Amino acid sequence: MAELRTEEEQVAAIKRWFKENGISLVAGVLLAGGGIFGWNAWQDHQEGKAEAASLRYQQLTAMTESQDAADERDDAALAQARNAADELIENHDGSLYAELGLLLDARLAVQQDDMDGARASLEQVLDDSPRHYVKSLARLRLARLDIAADSAEDALERLDDSIVEPLAAQRYNVRGDAYFALGQKDAALTAWQKAQTLADEQDRPLYGVALKLDDLGRDTPDTREATL
Repeated sequence: MAELRTEEEQVAAIKRWFKENGISLVAGVLLAGGGIFGWNAWQDHQEGKAEAASLRYQQLTAMTESQDAADERDDAALAQARNAADELIENHDGSLYAELGLLLDARLAVQQDDMDGARASLEQVLDDSPRHYVKSLARLRLARLDIAADSAEDALERLDDSIVEPLAAQRYNVRGDAYFALGQKDAALTAWQKAQTLADEQDRPLYGVALKLDDLGRDTPDTREATL
């Protein structure tokens, strides 16, 4: 068993090394075997993959926006859009487009009332993405799901984790939603005011915050509705 374990560890080490150095290795082989032509072919291949991912992502975005604007839920169209998201994620694993595809899949899942599916896609981004901005988007959207699931305390705890500065206004906006869901209106007011101030300073309009501030103390909209 010890020998088997050692062999498995060696295989795992080789896989890790190839994952970390595979592109450089392939590039070296191309250069040695085909010179500049080989290297150009490799670059063309990579550019072609990026273009294909970009096109597929644009198509998926259009499908998602179409569902957002629809008057009634179209289950068949939603299923088609989620299949397109799965294809993008699978075919371009590890790329930015795959991560954006996961974010869109979460939105589509919410429209299907598939909260577990939405959470799974967002948690995959948190687990796998090396990009802080994308992880921050996923964290904000998971916090919204927490609030919709009557787990506002979990949302506040999640919002204490690192989130990039350009999304600070959204962070305070969601924090206000969480406080309001807990019945802490003063804390919600403070958070929404901070969100409005940051949005103005960054010249990034934040839809809905002014309405929440205006309506606070009257018939404030239910902030527990999941919107991604």
